[in-house]
Amino acid sequence: MEFLVRTQNLMPPDTPDDIREQLRKTERERAMELREAGILKRLWRVPGRNATIGLYEAEDPAALHDALASLPMWKWMDVTVEALATHPQEQKR
Repeated sequence: MEFLVRTQNLMPPDTPDDIREQLRKTERERAMELREAGILKRLWRVPGRNATIGLYEAEDPAALHDALASLPMWKWMDVTVEALATHPQEQKR
C-alpha cells in the first residue's frame, strides 16, 4: 500500500544544539535505511515550516506505523497519514 505522510517536527525550541544535531544525523541515517528498504519512496520539505511530506510504501498500516516509529524524532512528530488508492485513470497506463 502507498501512503502520503505529512509530518511536522515539534521538538522543543530549547533542545540543546548538540542533541538537536545528533538527532538530525540519526534521523537522516534511518531515513536512508527506509529508502533502501523501499519503504520511503519520495520526500519533500515544506518551505517555511519544519515539516515534510513523504510517499511511503508498506505492507499495511501497522508496518507503516512501525517504520515511522523507528525514526529517532518520532516522539516530537505530529503525523498525518492518508492511505492512497490508484485512480482508475492511472490504471490504464
